[in-house]
Amino acid sequence: MSRLFASVRARATLAATLVVAVALVAAGTAVLLSLRSNLLGEAGTQAERSARDVATSLAVGTRYTELNLDDDDRPVQVVDEAGTLVAASEDLERITGTGVDAVTPQPSASPSDDGDGDGDDDDDSGESLEAGEIGEPATVGDGTATVDGDTEDYRFVAVPVETRGGDQLTVYAGAPLSAEHGAVNTALTVMLIGFPLLLAVVAWVTWLVTRRALRPVEGIRREMAAITASEDLARRVPVPGTHDEVARLATTTNQTLAALESSVERQRRFVADASHELRSPIASLRTQLEVAAAHPELLDLDGAVEDTVRLQRLAADLLLLARLDAGERPADARVDLAALAREAAGGRTGVSVRGDAAVHVAGSRGQLGRVLANLLDNAQRHARSAVEVTVRRDGEAAVVAVADDGEGVPAADRERIFERFVRLDAARSRDDGGAGLGLAIARDVAVRHGGTLTVHDAPAGGALFELRLPGERA
Repeated sequence: MSRLFASVRARATLAATLVVAVALVAAGTAVLLSLRSNLLGEAGTQAERSARDVATSLAVGTRYTELNLDDDDRPVQVVDEAGTLVAASEDLERITGTGVDAVTPQPSASPSDDGDGDGDDDDDSGESLEAGEIGEPATVGDGTATVDGDTEDYRFVAVPVETRGGDQLTVYAGAPLSAEHGAVNTALTVMLIGFPLLLAVVAWVTWLVTRRALRPVEGIRREMAAITASEDLARRVPVPGTHDEVARLATTTNQTLAALESSVERQRRFVADASHELRSPIASLRTQLEVAAAHPELLDLDGAVEDTVRLQRLAADLLLLARLDAGERPADARVDLAALAREAAGGRTGVSVRGDAAVHVAGSRGQLGRVLANLLDNAQRHARSAVEVTVRRDGEAAVVAVADDGEGVPAADRERIFERFVRLDAARSRDDGGAGLGLAIARDVAVRHGGTLTVHDAPAGGALFELRLPGERA
């Protein structure tokens, strides 16, 4: 059992740890993705700002050679419509991710340059031209660039621009991703260190909580083991004051122990009473046989036969009770209670049967006949002159009422008479009163058939025993 508790605790701890681990991994992944997305967006904004600054300078007429591209950590490329690099950041040694791998600008003639290589504009008319137009920026993607010997990852943005001279140019600018990588790596490191520690704390707390929760169960187990070893069914398991499932388990266990104690005590009383009842006819029969063996002329043959019959009836009653206690299910035959009552009353003096209509029930004909016979025997023993049997239907139930005109049964004893080996008249001899099993057998059979057997006051002042059974279904 200790291994079982350890296994339950281990499974609960493992399950809680796995659930928390899955939740932490999911949350950590979401945090990292969100952090990376935000940082990449910030890098794209910085790259766009740098590209717009260069594009603005070109749009207002600044020549390629006059652009200020001396930014150490943000590589910039200016590409013409033909894809030729016309300007680039100083100290740019290598670049990938923009689609233009060149890092050395190529000479190019344009409307902003007279083509003679001196960089002078031949147009001295002083004509004022409109500023060029800057297009919408677009994120190119991520790449790498080497500036002055340092290689880093960058996010590149492209901004198209049209110069005052009519040139179609594209400005590529990058923003470093070192901050993004650093923040993501730091967060990942914190998670890799913190998550195992958190999982260890969760496992430890779950282990302690389950141990405390299972402690009352261990107390119940120890007490049950002690009860089993001592065979003392009067003991009870402790009930914790938590009002939870464990408390309900302890309460149910105590109820089961109480029912088991009652059943065992009833079996002990039954065995003791049966032994006591059997002792009398056996002793009487033995005495008569011993006398007959010594003095054959003194043999009381009628008394021996009477004791033998009484012993046979008692054995039959005990066997029937044993079968009922073992849970024997009655047969499912179709029985006419009216006909069965007339059959049981046949040959009995002072017994009348009312109710000629057939009243059918499902059950064992033999057992139900035994019930009626026992009720009639009991009624005749106590009746002054007459016993009346009534068979009728009451709704869906079939009712058999056996009434006598005797002294009746006191209200305080109306349940006690159905107990085994109970006789209300202590002065009555066993030969006249029987063993006190008839009414007990009758009620047990009634209950096994899904019915009831109760006693009330009869109209004539005696006892009225009412057998109520479920009627036969159509």
